[in-house]
Amino acid sequence: MTRKTGIQKLSNELLKDILDHIEADPDRSVSIDRRAYLSVESFHLPSPPLPLQAQDIGHFRLVCRRFAELGIPYQFTRVATRFSRAGFQRLEKICSRPNLARHTKKFSYLIPYFYIEGKEQIGDLLDLANGELQSLDISYFKRKAEAQRNLIRSGEDLRILKKAMLAFRSLQHVQLLRLQDETDRCLLDYLQEDDSATELVDLRWTPACVHALRTMGEALASSQSPLSRFSGPMMNSESLIVIKDDISPMVVSLSERLTCLELHFDDGPDMNGKMRHLSAFFKNLFVSARNMQAIHIGFPSRQPLEVRLEELFHNIHWEKLRAFGVQAWRLDAQEIIHMARRHRKTLRGLRLRDVQLKNGSMWKDVLAMLRAEMEQLDWVSLRRIDYANHFDEVWADSMEVPDYPPGGASDSDDEDDFHAHVILDSDDEASDEEDSYTDSEQHSNADTDYGPNANELALSPDTPASMPICTCSRNSFPASAEELGDNGQCVIYQQRKLWEKWVVGRCPEHS
Repeated sequence: MTRKTGIQKLSNELLKDILDHIEADPDRSVSIDRRAYLSVESFHLPSPPLPLQAQDIGHFRLVCRRFAELGIPYQFTRVATRFSRAGFQRLEKICSRPNLARHTKKFSYLIPYFYIEGKEQIGDLLDLANGELQSLDISYFKRKAEAQRNLIRSGEDLRILKKAMLAFRSLQHVQLLRLQDETDRCLLDYLQEDDSATELVDLRWTPACVHALRTMGEALASSQSPLSRFSGPMMNSESLIVIKDDISPMVVSLSERLTCLELHFDDGPDMNGKMRHLSAFFKNLFVSARNMQAIHIGFPSRQPLEVRLEELFHNIHWEKLRAFGVQAWRLDAQEIIHMARRHRKTLRGLRLRDVQLKNGSMWKDVLAMLRAEMEQLDWVSLRRIDYANHFDEVWADSMEVPDYPPGGASDSDDEDDFHAHVILDSDDEASDEEDSYTDSEQHSNADTDYGPNANELALSPDTPASMPICTCSRNSFPASAEELGDNGQCVIYQQRKLWEKWVVGRCPEHS
């Protein structure tokens, strides 16, 4: 018998403790009603893996059979697959090995923009660009566009997705993400500046999102997946309009198992009309989702939605709802009050990011109701709330709304910045033929509504729920909503931070 030496003498428990310092414990989870639950797992998009971290897990598993088994959950609890032949080949290898597949709890599907067939005249575009695209590799572009078309036509992506969803019997969470490589980014920047160039070359997110939703949904439905959570931080409303009739029965079936849904839409003009067009679709979805515990529906900060809340939520009451969030919405105070009141016995977290009250409404009325009637509320987050008229005056000529207010302190939630990150499996980085692919949002300014900080829905109290209410004698706590300083015109950073604490009864100085 081979004698154990050095690290091999350590117990499995100690080895797992060591692995936890390299990659977080795969079985450790955050409570659904905490702010960290949705920020860490949904809207913090996968970061490029730390090379040493990924290598260390892989090298650890190569030491011996015992180490290989111990390291499996740390490497395969989260699986990310890119829409590429190499990505699907790797996914098939994983799901063909039950000892690996049984550990997968989260699946991230990373989709690039689709090249529009018939508009791939890259040579003509380069001539038109007069040297602006000289770094573009024509042969690489053509190979990638052809590989994309072949993958779609062959149906290989759907076949392997079905196989994977059937093999992932512990799957809890599916995440759909948008990707760009440097070639796509360069082309998109140029096409945005010159609309006429799209007659020669065109890339679109809508057909990519349509294909991803259709194939992913079919794979989940056919496998009877135990999925309970879906995240789409860069959703496309046009894609839902295109396929809503085709996928409605499938969506109803899948939504019966959902406990958490996060959707953030970011796709151009006429969002109001698109959302109204999808009203019946959302009604079918939400009526079927009887077990819902956490919901987030968001829109770009620069383009707040002007649709009544109930046009999407249809006065539905979820008996188990614990966290609710909306982002970038123009509402009447009574709309917020009615939604909160329906869930006053269960709701523990309420996020109203970038919500603007319409003319005639006041935030003090919303806050007074939340403080007086919400029986379980642990926290409320009011990041960048405002009044619609003031927002229009300040940002009327701006295309982007920063995370900080003009002329003042940062309006970011310090408590929101959880540095835990989702790691792409190291083999995925190494094996994909398009290994220059990176998350498109990693290349956006994280301090705008495009970045992960702006899209995240983080759910937890600003202070731990166990912290006692301050009983100091400074008497700095407003006695009533009338003392909150709400002027019905604008909201500044210092006000909203005080209001968040006042609603749940925490001292504005010491909590």
